[in-house]
Parts: sequence; structure tokens; C-alpha cells
Amino acid sequence: MADIDNLLNQIAAQETQLQDTEFLAPCVQGGQVRTSVANLIYTFTPQPADFEGWGIFRPVDEKMAEVVSEASLPQLAEYLNLLKPLRLRLAYPLRSLTWLAYPINESDMQQRLGMIKPVPVHLVSEGAAFEPIIARFDGTAFWFDEIDRRAEPQPTEQLREQLEQVTLPDQVRFAGMTPEMVTVYELVLQQTSAYQEREQHRRQVREGEIRPQHPQRRRERGGSNPDQTDEQRLRDALQMGGGRLRTFRDRGEFWQVEWTTRDRESHTCAIAKGDLTVMSSGICLSGCDRDFDLQSLVGVIEARF
Repeated sequence: MADIDNLLNQIAAQETQLQDTEFLAPCVQGGQVRTSVANLIYTFTPQPADFEGWGIFRPVDEKMAEVVSEASLPQLAEYLNLLKPLRLRLAYPLRSLTWLAYPINESDMQQRLGMIKPVPVHLVSEGAAFEPIIARFDGTAFWFDEIDRRAEPQPTEQLREQLEQVTLPDQVRFAGMTPEMVTVYELVLQQTSAYQEREQHRRQVREGEIRPQHPQRRRERGGSNPDQTDEQRLRDALQMGGGRLRTFRDRGEFWQVEWTTRDRESHTCAIAKGDLTVMSSGICLSGCDRDFDLQSLVGVIEARF
């Protein structure tokens, strides 16, 4: 009987202690918050119910906790420093302040956490697609800490440029590229309307809803992919040589193509529609313009400049 009385007294003391306790915790939209008191885990519904962020909470009863204030930066830093850090690259928002992200180094994630996969990161207060960040893992969830400002900015810019051009993942090429970058690029690309429309078109062709282009017309256009647009043909040819398409105009028998080199030097040339032969390069090639196609022209101009 004495043991039961002691246990009841301990529970009563813990409940009293709980009501006098303020605690710091993260809260996602529509989620709950947790704290540990006397080695017992308590879960509460926040008040107000729509609170999202890092807060200081005080229990109202065993089920609800009110927001006393938002956590200060020093308080937040002290909390996050207790958790395991991991470098990730943001992909796209899932909802509200939660983003999907992928490890910058797969081996590091495997060693630290025993897994390699995209993960949701909560309470992302800054950043955009492809931004490198530092997240903290509490054993269950990842929480945003800060933008990784020590990381090189060039890969982020390169990935965004490739996304703008709707480059397919297996065609992404730039200095410093890693397999992890290609994976996060593919995650982001799959969310774009341009990619989804392209995949829907391919499915319709496979299922017979759309008739593929006649092979003879494909040969006349100088391509082998029935789904490839004129713009993508030009982009691909330039990218293979190291250039970047800006715009192009239909001039009847040829395209007037405006493009840039790796150093962002602007050029304009006339390109035959059938096989992408250079009709006019825009530079002096001693009358040998037609000896080159669009892809090889890029290399010639890169070497010249």
C-alpha cells in the first residue's frame, strides 16, 4: 500500500511541476509539441492551434499548451546545437514551411543516420530550390538551422539555369557537378509543368492517343526524337558545345539563333533547319561557315575568344 501511495505522490508532484514548466519546442502547421518532465514525455496541442514556428510553451492542462512567446535566436541556437547537423540541398516546398531536401553527401548521411533518401525539413525560414542548408536531426524529424553560406554558390546557379532550360537529368553537365546534385535536380524538375507536360505527351504517344511524327519528317528536321521541339534541338546542340540558347526566330528556311558562350559573350547566327548547318556564323570564318554545324560552331567561337 505504501508503494502505491508513493507512486501517487510522485505523479501528483510531476503534474504540479509540469504546470509550472515552460519549454521550448518546434511546431509545424497543424502539429503538436512535446516535452519531457521527470523522464516522462508529454504531448500537447498548441494554443493558438495555427501556431507554426519555434515557441516557448506553458502547459494549460495535460492536453494543451499555450504559446508564451516565440523563441529568441540565442535560445534557438542553444536548442539546435544539441541536435545532429546534416548538410542538405533544398528541392521544393511540400507545404507551408516544410521543404523536401536531399543530402549534399550521400556517404555522410549513410554514416550518420544509416539511410540515404530525400527528407522533409521543417520550419525552413529562408532559402529556395537548390540552396544548400544545414539541418538538425532530433531522431525523428529534420529542422532547419541555417543556409550553408560556406558552400560554393556556382552549383546552385548552374542547377537553376539547367532547370530554366528544362534540361533532362542525364544531360546536365557543369564543372563541380556531383551525383547528389543530379538527384536533387531530378526531384525539382519533376515538379515543373514543362516536364509534366512532356511526360504526359510521351505517355500519350506510347498509348497511341497521339500519332508519332512520320520518320521521313524527322529525318528532314535532322532529329531522331519525335517529342523533341525545335527549341530543344537548338538548346541541346548549343549545350553539347558549351553554349546557352537565349532566343531564336523562324526566318523561313533557317533559324536566327541568339546564344551565349560560357563567358556570357553574346552571338547571333543563321542555322539551317534540316541539319543545323551554319549558314552564317556572325564571325569571319573565311567563307567556311557551312563546314560547321551549331554544336561545332560553339567550340570554334570559344577557341577564338
